Amino acid sequence: MSRTQLAKLLGVSRATLINWEKEKPNLIKLINQGLLYDQHVKEMEQYLEKLKSLQKETGGSKLINKRKMAGSVVPSA
Repeated sequence: MSRTQLAKLLGVSRATLINWEKEKPNLIKLINQGLLYDQHVKEMEQYLEKLKSLQKETGGSKLINKRKMAGSVVPSA
């Protein structure tokens, strides 16, 4: 994400963002960590939807049985 895009997302000017990078590096680090966390959550949600789709396609039991055989704990939906 560019500085301009990040500034727009945060509702500040590009100059303010650049100032924060110089004067408040921990704030920028925290913002970037939050954005990365959001990205991971979205990826996990997509992965979960794919798993649910596979479970429906296989009738559910095949996917669960393979996990049980592998010694995994299957979380309830």
